[in-house]
Amino acid sequence: MTARVPSRKRPAPARSAPVAGYSGKSTLDKLGARPGMKVAALGLDSERAFLAELRARVADLRTDRPARGTDMVIVRVDAGSALTRLAKLETIIRPDGAIWVVWPKGQAHIKEGMIREAALAQGLVDVKVCAFSGTLSALKLVIPVARR
Repeated sequence: MTARVPSRKRPAPARSAPVAGYSGKSTLDKLGARPGMKVAALGLDSERAFLAELRARVADLRTDRPARGTDMVIVRVDAGSALTRLAKLETIIRPDGAIWVVWPKGQAHIKEGMIREAALAQGLVDVKVCAFSGTLSALKLVIPVARR
């Protein structure tokens, strides 16, 4: 009989931020939330764990009225009619800032294509999509480089 040698696998690092999707990255990392940023999170009151993680990471988090010069706005939309506010949000972000539109997955009344069309109609372009959570997706919108 031979003695069994224990495995020397390292334990996986603990993750404090929620992870959704296949990438294994935290939602904050996928969104690009960094220390020192000014962020507005609108309509995400039900995402308490996310907001707590975001508040711990960024310098300034607003959940009611975003301030001009915000680096990133994360806004939840549940209907296509809410997409008309993208033009207003563009005036809030820095020229090199971003607007993340978060919407419920698998809904017929709000889809990625609708968000993209509304963004293009208002002069914004989409550059990234990701899983925000198990039930929400997110699309990153920016001001085109030619207009910055």
